[in-house]
Amino acid sequence: MSVIERGYGDDIYEYANDLYCRNWLHEAWLLLDEHIVQLWTPRIKVLDAQYKAATVDDDGQALDQFHRLPGPDLWWWRRHPRILTGDLGRSLRSAGAIGAAPDTA
Repeated sequence: MSVIERGYGDDIYEYANDLYCRNWLHEAWLLLDEHIVQLWTPRIKVLDAQYKAATVDDDGQALDQFHRLPGPDLWWWRRHPRILTGDLGRSLRSAGAIGAAPDTA
């Protein structure tokens, strides 16, 4: 998570790949037994809250210029890092994303 909080320096395709990891968790959650879900839900909620705090909700408008967005229940696809840096930052800014530069955040 700290990579997002500091500014994600990889490119748009790596960012999308990382978002697919969250998709996997979303899908796997339905297959896990109740004990595991209860055990891990608080931690997942904390991580999701950290991600929300480090990102901006633009309804996926910037990211959609590069990658077709999945269904609306996958909210993490509709957010981008608050600090726009590196290749990802340049790509998202070119698509109209607004965010902070690393030295001003």
